[in-house]
Parts: sequence; structure tokens; C-alpha cells
Amino acid sequence: MKKVMASLTAAAILISSPTLAKTSAEVSKEAVKTAESKAKATQEQIHIVKEAVEAVVLTKKVLIDLEKKDLKKAKEDLEKAIGKLEVILAFKNAPLMLPIDSEVVAVEYTGDLKSIKESLELVKDLLDKNKVQDARRILDTLQSEIDIITINLPLASYPQALKLAAKYLNEGKIKEAEDVLDMALNTLVKEITVIPIPILKAQALVDAASKIAKKDKNQAIKHLEEAKRQLKIAEALGYTSTSDTTYKMLYDAIEKLEKEIKGKNRSEKLFENLIEKLKEFKEKAIRTLHSSEANQ
Repeated sequence: MKKVMASLTAAAILISSPTLAKTSAEVSKEAVKTAESKAKATQEQIHIVKEAVEAVVLTKKVLIDLEKKDLKKAKEDLEKAIGKLEVILAFKNAPLMLPIDSEVVAVEYTGDLKSIKESLELVKDLLDKNKVQDARRILDTLQSEIDIITINLPLASYPQALKLAAKYLNEGKIKEAEDVLDMALNTLVKEITVIPIPILKAQALVDAASKIAKKDKNQAIKHLEEAKRQLKIAEALGYTSTSDTTYKMLYDAIEKLEKEIKGKNRSEKLFENLIEKLKEFKEKAIRTLHSSEANQ
């Protein structure tokens, strides 16, 4: 009987005890995980155009055929490649860019502000000594982002290039045909949507702090301090935003919130304003970059 009573008492304590607030590290980790899932969902919605993929594969095959001196096979494969793209061109609203591949890559910087500053100083020193490649390798480590990468075939120019190559082959101009095919492959466009992780974390931390500010002041302030630290990391890593809101304005807003929570704690409106500013700041910090595959 005593054991039963003890069990019931323990259960009552567990039920009545408040749920422990998540730590800042847990909030940050969940924010990154959620963002990665959303990025993958976006990537999965990108419609890979099968015919465009096959046309690129055949283009590469033509170059292999020519390397093997098999002109007949080269002409056949090139004709097939052109045919694949003709199918797409037949559609009234064919897109100018045809996705042929996509992936999501996440790189999270785990260092602190001091490490970033030290790395940047080293980069400057290396560049002063004209050690560009050594500097580039260090700069490549200064990333904290989720990238949605898509490779596109330009429909406006790629089919024309293949037709020109076919003309050269029929005229026996093998070298000219190879040059045109190489050029066509180099016109594939890499599109990268860059989502800064530190800004994602800051947004999630401020949102988490707003939900517990009344019942757990200490943890709410810890969240805000970590949000401010993440924003400083984002700024140090060079992630900019086209928003009218600046990093300084965000730091000031967080500090104002911290004082309010420690005082009368009438922070609802302040949280609303900061969450809205951070949302806009993050959305306008997400960039889409374009580059030729030839430069990769």
C-alpha cells in the first residue's frame, strides 16, 4: 500500500510540475533541423525536366564518340539530343531555364566571433602575400548556411548550340563541333539559394523567448542573449540583408527587451515588433546566386 501511495505522489508531482523550457542550444538545433526539412521540401518540388537531363547526357556522349573517332555514332547521339529538346520547345509555355539537377547542402559554422576575426585577419595577411588560394580555402570555412542548389539548362541557347555542332559535323569540321559542344555544356547555370543559419537561429530564439518571458525570465533572457550572439556571428560572416532594418537596430531592440523583462515585463508589443523585424530581415537576407557551371 505504501508503495502504491508513493507512486501516486510521484505521479502527482510530475503532473503538477511546470514543463522545463528548452535550452537555447535546443531551440537553435530545432530551428536548423526545421529549416533543412523545409529546404528539402522546396528542393523536392523542383521539377527536373527529364528530356533536358537526357540531352545533357547525350551531349557529353557525343564528345566521347568524337574522342573515339566514331563520327557516325556522334551524329546519331547529337540528333537524339536535339530531338529531346525539340519536344520541350514544342510546348507553348516552355521555361527559359530547365532544371536538370538539384540538392540541398547545409554547412554550419561552429566557431565563435573570436575565431571568425582571427580567420579574417589571416585571410588579409595571406592576400597581402598574394597567397590567394590559401586565403580562399580559409574563406570557404567561413560559412553557416543552407543552400538549395539547382543546375539549369538555358533553353534559349542550348538547342541552337547543338544544331550548330550538328552542322559542323556534317561539314566535317570536328574541332569546331567539339568547341561548340564544350561551350554549350559550359552555359549550364548553377542557381544557389542561400539561407543564413545564424539569422534562422536568432529568429527562433526570439520567438521562443516571447513564449516564456512571463513564466521563466531567466531562460527568456538567455534566449535573447544567444539570439544577439547569433546575429553578431551572421554579421561577422558577412550575411547582409536588403531590409531597412539593420543589425544595430536588432541589437538595440533585443537589449530593450531584456531590460523590460527584468523590470515590469510588459514585453508583448516589443516582442511583436522584434519578431516582425527579424522575419523581414531574414527573408531579405536570403539570396539567390547564379553562376556558370564552367566556373565551378
